[in-house]
This record gives sequence, structure tokens and C-alpha cells, in this order.
Amino acid sequence: MKKNVATTLILVLSLMLAIAGCGNGNQNQNQSQGNDKKEETKETEAVSGASQVGYTPIDQLKDKYDIIIVGAGGAAMSAALEAKEKGMNPVIFEKMPMAGGNTTKSSSGMNASETKFQKEQGINDSNDSFYEETLKGGHDTNDKEMLRFFVDNSASAIDWLDSIGIRLNNITITGGMSEKRTHRPEDGSAVGQYLVNGLLKNIQEQEIPLFVNANVMEITEQDGKVSGVKVIFDQNDEKNIAADAVVVTAGGYGSNMDMIAEVRSDLKGLVTTNQEGSTGDGIKMIEKLGGVTVDMDQIQVHPTVQQEKSYLIGEAVRGEGAILVSSEGKRFANELDTRDNVTAAINTLPEKSAYLVFDSGVKSRAKAIQQYEKMGFVIQGDSIEALAKEIGVPADQLQTTLDTWNNAVKDKKDAEFGRTTAMDNDLSSGPYYAIKIAPGIHYTMGGVKINTNTEVLNKDGEAIPGLFAAGELTGGLHGQNRIGGNSVAEIIIFGRQAGIQSAEFVKAQ
Repeated sequence: MKKNVATTLILVLSLMLAIAGCGNGNQNQNQSQGNDKKEETKETEAVSGASQVGYTPIDQLKDKYDIIIVGAGGAAMSAALEAKEKGMNPVIFEKMPMAGGNTTKSSSGMNASETKFQKEQGINDSNDSFYEETLKGGHDTNDKEMLRFFVDNSASAIDWLDSIGIRLNNITITGGMSEKRTHRPEDGSAVGQYLVNGLLKNIQEQEIPLFVNANVMEITEQDGKVSGVKVIFDQNDEKNIAADAVVVTAGGYGSNMDMIAEVRSDLKGLVTTNQEGSTGDGIKMIEKLGGVTVDMDQIQVHPTVQQEKSYLIGEAVRGEGAILVSSEGKRFANELDTRDNVTAAINTLPEKSAYLVFDSGVKSRAKAIQQYEKMGFVIQGDSIEALAKEIGVPADQLQTTLDTWNNAVKDKKDAEFGRTTAMDNDLSSGPYYAIKIAPGIHYTMGGVKINTNTEVLNKDGEAIPGLFAAGELTGGLHGQNRIGGNSVAEIIIFGRQAGIQSAEFVKAQ
């Protein structure tokens, strides 16, 4: 009898664990979206690790929260954690079947200056240098007040992440920077998956509700201030949820080709690296409330995108020493120039594409390459001659190119193109590898206008009461060109600020 009872208890507990691990009431929602959607979701989950996450079941939804956060990327989760720390009761609504957004796709790392990890590793950096180089990268069009706040709070953002178990102490460099300030996970892997998983873990530990398949359609107002949202669950169940403040972190518009075409018809036909949920919904909702936009025509095209799967090949590969060669097997640019300049150089080639070439040393240091291998992007040759044959470039020219480059690394002088960074290691350790790349739409610098308190501003420069925003749907910080590694820093720095400031707003009511 005791044995039967024990067996029954084990079965019940197993069932309960299975239900919790599958994420609850949203599981049934996902099943209704068709086989194509399932396959797409499986592929995304494989990258993000989100399949291990249990989201909040719909039957736990409340009619009112202190703060509603729209979107569930890095900015959203940072905001939620800070709001919770301030004693608030926040909720996150995500329209996609899983959390993460474009943050999941982030590869290279998170830029920050004067960090404890830089100091530990003897990297002499300064906030002023970070500020000036970012301003130069944006062609002196950045919002200077936003940029100053950004660089001055970058080190504390690294410390905050470390305090919640997200350690970014492996440091590399990206284009347009003079110092190593791009912080990555300790093993050198892509930052996005690690960051999303770490933030989600904290969200769960803090018992912050996070609903997926929850599409916010409208931000509501009452008596001149934000009062909540209208949200549709599972594409058919609309509810009005009240709140004292709303933080919008719904991402940019990099997957909305209609919005892009309105401001940049010249980008028609380019692939996009953005996840499909990046459609500018948050920007449109904010505009309806009187929020204004800035720099909407400033759309970044990333130079190194694998075209067949529209997949970003992160800048950290070049940051660890890779070079770019044309179909003739020749270098044609400073690979660590700003993204707009490298893109322009590729577009001057007859084929408008190039090969990213690296050796086993780069592969060992840039762990994201393991993911590129799994996806079938990486071409291998045991020797330089063998690689040249595989990618169809002249072997003698590729050998000459690599010999010239290796001598440049040895002499710390790139006479051909003036590259001065990411020259710590030559390319002499076989096997050799290549990835074919071409430019693709990557990031939308434009978006809604906010101040350093992340308050959304109207045409008169006044804050819209109760409305805050952070992340890629905001504009002004990056100017006309974003430096690689700055977007991850932006979502953490301003996501935290949105959580803190929205909590202060609610307390003052």
C-alpha cells in the first residue's frame, strides 16, 4: 500500500514539474499557431535557451500593476528588476512566444569604460575617451546629454550585472574604438544568449510576472497621464490592464520593411538581421500619445551578414583578428573601421560581398564561431591553399595577403589600410576558415525622443506623465552610426534607469 502511494506521489510530482517547465497556460496558446510557427519557434529556442523558461500562466493575470513593461528584451528585464528592487509590482508583456527580442541575437559584447574588469586586466580606459570615440563614430550627431549619461553609467551597469550573476569579464574590441571595452561572457561566447538567460533567471527568482503571446495594442490615458494598456492575449482575448506607469521597450523597426521604405527607399531588397517582432509597434503607440521621434532615417547596415539566413556575424570575430578579403583574395579596407565605412567598402566591390578569413586562434577566442559552424556558415581549409580552393579565390594571392597581414601584425603597422586595433595575434595557426558575408539591415538608430530619466518627450520637450521608454525604440543616442557593443550597453543602462525612474514616478503619485 505504501509503495503504491509513493509511486502515485512520484507521478504527480513529475507531472507538476513537467507542467511548470513547459511554461504553463501559454503552452496551449503556442500549439494553435501551426506547424510552421512551431518550427520557427524551435529554431529560435535552440539559439536562446528559452525552451527551459516557464512563463507566467494567463490565469495569474491581474487587473492592475504598479508598472507595465512592454516588450521582454534586455531593457525590459533590466527595468523590471530595478522596479522590483524599488518595491514596485511590475509586469512584462511580450507579443512574441518567448522573451529576448533582438537582445538574443546580440553577439559581440557590451561596451563600457573604466570598469573593474578593465582595471584588473591592465586596460587603461576613460569615460571621456569612450564619449569622444562614440561621438566621432556617430559623426558628431549624437544627443550629447544622452551620450554623457550613457558612458558615465556604463561601468556601474557592468557591476550591476555581475551582482546578479551575469559576469562579462572577457574583453575585446569593436570598430571605431581605440581600447578594449567590449565586455563578453567569461568564455568569450556570444553575449545575447547569456544575457537573456541570466536576466530571465533573475526575473523568475524575483517572481516578476512575464506573459508571452501578449500583444500590447494601445497605451491608455486618463486625466492627462498614462493609465495602462490594451493587450491581446493569444491573438483573440483583449483586456484592459491598469498601471500607474508604462515603460515601453518594444524594440526598433528593423523588420518592418514598410516603415524602412518610408524613410530609406535605398535599402529596399537588403536582408535584415532583426527578429520578426521588431516592427516599430512601440514607436507608433507612443506617437499616438504625442511622443515625437528623432533620426528615423538613420538605419544601420551591418557589413558582415550571412545572407542565406540573414544572420549577423558578430564584430568580435574581427575584434579577435580576422580580416576581410574580396573575391580576388585581397584586403580592401580597415576591418575595424566604423560599420558604415566597412559597409561602404564592401559595396564598392563588383560582387558587393566578401569573405571573413580567420585561423584556429581566432576561432578559439571568439566562441560565437561555434554557433556559426552549427548553422553551416563556416568554410574550412587545412592550409591557406586549401581554403582558397574552397572559397574560389586565387591561392597565391590569398597567401600573399595573409603573409602581408602577418608581417603587419608583427610590426604593429598596417601600411595598406591603417588598421591599428585587433592586431594582437597573427593568422598563422591552421586550419583556416572563411565565412561569406555581405551587408544587411541591422539596427535602427532612430526612435522616440527621451531624456536621461527615460521620460518620453512631446513636441514641446515636456515629459508625458507616466510614460517611459528605453532600448532600440528610442532615438538620438547613436547619431548617424552606432558603434558595435553600444546597443547592449544602452539596453542595460537605460533599461535600469527606466525601472528606477518609473518607480520614483509611481511613489510620488
